[in-house]
Amino acid sequence: MKSTNFITAIATTLGIAATAAAAGTAGCGKSHPLPNITQYFGLTSSGRYRSYSVHLPANYSETTAYPVVLGFHGSSSVGLFFEADTKMSEARFSGDKIMVYPNGVDGAWAGANYSEVSVPEDLQFVSDLLDAVRDSYCVDDSRIYATGISIGGGFVNTIACSALSSHFAAFAPASGSFYTDNDAAHGNCTPARTPIPVLEIHGGADASVFYAGRAGEGGEEPGIETWLGWWAMRNGCADGGKTVEESFGGDVVHVSWGCGGVQGGLQHWKVEDMGHCWASTEINFSQISVGEGPTHIQASQIIMEFFDRFTKP
Repeated sequence: MKSTNFITAIATTLGIAATAAAAGTAGCGKSHPLPNITQYFGLTSSGRYRSYSVHLPANYSETTAYPVVLGFHGSSSVGLFFEADTKMSEARFSGDKIMVYPNGVDGAWAGANYSEVSVPEDLQFVSDLLDAVRDSYCVDDSRIYATGISIGGGFVNTIACSALSSHFAAFAPASGSFYTDNDAAHGNCTPARTPIPVLEIHGGADASVFYAGRAGEGGEEPGIETWLGWWAMRNGCADGGKTVEESFGGDVVHVSWGCGGVQGGLQHWKVEDMGHCWASTEINFSQISVGEGPTHIQASQIIMEFFDRFTKP
């Protein structure tokens, strides 16, 4: 008892709350002088140099365990663009979270026929990245999440379908190109647990990753409703627990399932007139790139609110 009190006293003297440190990872207690400014790092994974960036909330404290959100960019892009396009580093979306933006090799993630690295190599990178983040920052290990767009969204699904999903509390791909979870391969999807919370946002007018499914730029892509059906089956979702809500004159359709006793454990937002971009009520770069304006919904807010509902069991 005396030794325990002594350790607690030392921790208090150093400004380290014993309860917070115990709840967090090895990075608890390590100070970072530049919160609220995105910083850039690298590590070696599978013998290859990989880069990523980290944005800490303005009030970051080394004695508080924070949720972590990994954001995966689309093809021919980098994490910096995804961060700017989604505005996810802004306090209104992630004021209480650590944002991490990994970079794919040659602007892509594994799964497409044009990808430069294999699925196992990119999954290993994510595993190594999580280790680096846990070691450097105070992380709530039960609240790690992943989101992404296009091939980044597809890779988020690849993570969800792998043993690596055991590290995550929930997933939210957007406009996802699900190359590793298509008609031929969906039976190979083996999440580490079920139900595993999943939310997907997609445009009904997407001309790159078609809502109805077809051969895409990097391989065969399933129809979104078919893909959702697979996740409903994997998560043990009950048909009786399915709800469908329309808004904005039918332009926005929100579908939610009850899965394994968890209401809303599988969700989908369809924006009928939206193309291949990040849904936002404010004009963003991806909308401009496809010649569109703002949408009725704000994906960054919807996704963060979805994540806030789930903690890894």
